[in-house]
Order: sequence, then structure tokens, then C-alpha cells
Amino acid sequence: MADRRSPLAHLGAAVIERDDLRLVEASAVGKINLRGDPSDAAWLAAVRAAVDIDLPQASNTSNETLSLSALWLAPDEWMLVCAGGSESDVVETLEGAAKDAHSAVTDVTDAHTVFRLSGAGARDLLAKGCALDLHPRAFGLGGVVQTLLAKATVILHQTADDTDDAVPVFDIYVPRSFANYLWTWLADTIQ
Repeated sequence: MADRRSPLAHLGAAVIERDDLRLVEASAVGKINLRGDPSDAAWLAAVRAAVDIDLPQASNTSNETLSLSALWLAPDEWMLVCAGGSESDVVETLEGAAKDAHSAVTDVTDAHTVFRLSGAGARDLLAKGCALDLHPRAFGLGGVVQTLLAKATVILHQTADDTDDAVPVFDIYVPRSFANYLWTWLADTIQ
């Protein structure tokens, strides 16, 4: 049974806003870990037919539809992100589609929480705790990376671009056990 309580419930509303930054916990997000052989064309086709998304094959990339995102984590591993509450249906559908292939489908919704960081200063804030080059030419829309942020292991996914007067948006997937620590670090850094 999934634990639907936020790891930040003790804080009340988990939202921080400053002129050029907004940080919010995105609590209604389902997460499914999918492992399989990307050289198995039949398996890739079965996944696509089941959930109507192509798994990204290039490292550190993602593909998105209106209802699902597929984040590349490793050559044989992806995280599928869906609306909270629909993860059981996605898991069941994938298990049925991949039953004849060597693969694994695991609901990891409770393992991570998601912080959404947006605003003109988002890249600068992330750069204070992350050693990666987050300049738009190196890490842009759809980019996905597993990295350290303030010494916490995270998955960083850029979901909106900072072109044409738009602001960048980053989803930060953090293990539940580090959620309070990383939230506090981000809040202190924003203030």
C-alpha cells in the first residue's frame, strides 16, 4: 500500500516563493521504474503499444506525452512518471505487455518525492549545490541526470525551457529520507 503522506507534511504548505524563484513539492506524482533490454525490438514495441510512449535511447534524455514522461536513467533503465493514483494501472499494463520479455516493472512512487523549482534564478540556485554544467547549451529542455545536489542523490529533469521569455522548470526527484534535508537546504539557499 502506497504511503500518500508527504515527507514534508510537518511543514504545512511546502511552497517557497521569491521574485525570481518558486519551489513547491509536487506530491501527486506516480513513479515507475522500468528495466529491460533496449536491443529487444519486440519488448520496445510492446512497451510503446502498452503505454503509448517511446523509451528514450540516448543518455540523459526524456520523452513526454500528455499523460506520461519517460526518463532515461541507464542503458537498460527508465523512470516513467505519471499522475498520482494512476501508477497501479501503468504497472499492470506494462507487466501484461512485457510478460514474455526479460524485464522488471516496479512502482517506486513512495521512494521519491518531487520538488519543482522554477524561475529565472533556478539554474543559479542549482549551481550552488551541483557540480554539473547546467547552462542551457549543456543541459536543456528534456535533460535528465542522476547527480548530487547539496550532497543528496537526486534525479534532475528539466521540464520547461528558458527561451522566448519563459522560465526554466526543473523537477528534482529526491529520496524520501533526504526530502526534509534537501528542502531545508533549498529554502536556506533561496532566502
